[in-house]
Amino acid sequence: MPLKLYNTLTRRKEVFEPLEPGKVKMYYCGVTVYDYCHLGHARACIIWDIVRRYLSWRGYDVRYVQNFTDIDDKILNRARAEGSTMQEVADRFIQAYFEDMARLNVMEANEYPRATHTLDGIKRLIHDLEQKGYAYPSVGDVYYSVRAFSEYGKLSGRKLEDMQAGAGNRTDGDSEAPKKRDPFDFALWKAAKPGEPSWESPWGSGRPGWHIECSAMVRDRLGDTIDIHSGGSDLIFPHHENEIAQSEPATGKPLARYWLHNGMVNVGGEKMSKSLGNFTTIRKLLDSGLDPMALRLFILQAHYRKPIDFTHEAIDSVQNSWETMKEGLLFGYKFGEAIGWTDTKDPFFGDPAVMRIDLEGDLAQRFQTAMDDDFNTSGGVAVLFELAKDLRKEGNILIHEGKTEISAQTLRQQWQTLVVLAEILGLAAKPEETERLVLTELEIEAFIEQRQVAKQAKNFAEGDRIRDQLKAQGILLVDKPGGITEWHSG
Repeated sequence: MPLKLYNTLTRRKEVFEPLEPGKVKMYYCGVTVYDYCHLGHARACIIWDIVRRYLSWRGYDVRYVQNFTDIDDKILNRARAEGSTMQEVADRFIQAYFEDMARLNVMEANEYPRATHTLDGIKRLIHDLEQKGYAYPSVGDVYYSVRAFSEYGKLSGRKLEDMQAGAGNRTDGDSEAPKKRDPFDFALWKAAKPGEPSWESPWGSGRPGWHIECSAMVRDRLGDTIDIHSGGSDLIFPHHENEIAQSEPATGKPLARYWLHNGMVNVGGEKMSKSLGNFTTIRKLLDSGLDPMALRLFILQAHYRKPIDFTHEAIDSVQNSWETMKEGLLFGYKFGEAIGWTDTKDPFFGDPAVMRIDLEGDLAQRFQTAMDDDFNTSGGVAVLFELAKDLRKEGNILIHEGKTEISAQTLRQQWQTLVVLAEILGLAAKPEETERLVLTELEIEAFIEQRQVAKQAKNFAEGDRIRDQLKAQGILLVDKPGGITEWHSG
């Protein structure tokens, strides 16, 4: 089955065919670094991380670029309020971004261009647009002439006559209207203002507009046309629409073959916003005790294009679901040695990069079928839960009966399949060294009871096996007179 993606540009699912066979160039419109990342950022970053991981698993060489917007009114306002600088604010929240993403197991992109590091490319692109009649200077500013691009609106499906004047301007206020030839035009370059950082340009000292930054970063880092351009659905208009309008007239080529957009996050049925008091940052949520993998699982249970609703009930439910998944992922660490796996002390034990699974097997095929259908992560997660529940069941049997009817080899195949497929979704669980092979008191008592039953039946070999199994897990048994067995961890 071929991989199919829903292309916002064509409004349909299409078979994925990259520009260059075996290689994928992918760009994600990243965060504006003026504050800590929130739940919406978590969803977007996790979704595009999974797309990148899955494409890599399917055999593609993926070059993934994610930008930081580090020139913006919100950053400047924060710097003024704190008595610091735009760069200091940006640097601090870029560092915070990496800390948050590491906790969520989001892989780092191949490159993180910043707007402030792409000024030459920005000015070159504006110059090209001006030369081709798509941009014009006005009192130190430079504006894009929207009506000059006949295809404007093709991504969002909007028509100029239906749009609100000025909708394309993130940095423009009403005071800019007299400078523009048309209310729909948007700023490519903004003249310097007192107290704001600025850079020299052919149009005078100033700073770039928001939209031109991404167009220039894509062009500089990935070329004229890329395979996948991704971002939140709130960026379709005006940001991505304006990117197309800037890039395609300048290069004469499509900006991206596939446009992918993730849905928004609601909180308790309402749009997340600071004004409603339901704005939650990633670190505040994780610091409150929510397992990062549970948050990741919550996001994966819905299709990436659909909105999701963050509620306390949903999080309680997904915490329980994650515990089930986690038990399956930890099965090998907890029971591998007891059932005869010989490599549990190997430093590469549990590493999905060295595991081999049956790609033609039913479970792997069902997982791939789901993911090939426009990254249907909920279908992929269902396969993982099937594996995790089976492993949890066998783990309970091992604890209470000391053995299982399923062969060690079959359990190994099931566990490896779970770990490898979970890794594609960025779901991982490994015990700390101090937690490796840890049993609860109830589990230890259950093993002791099994051993006593075996000894009473004169099955001394089974009794010795249970004793040795517990010893391997750091539990030492001491037989006392009267058939009493005490234990302590050694």
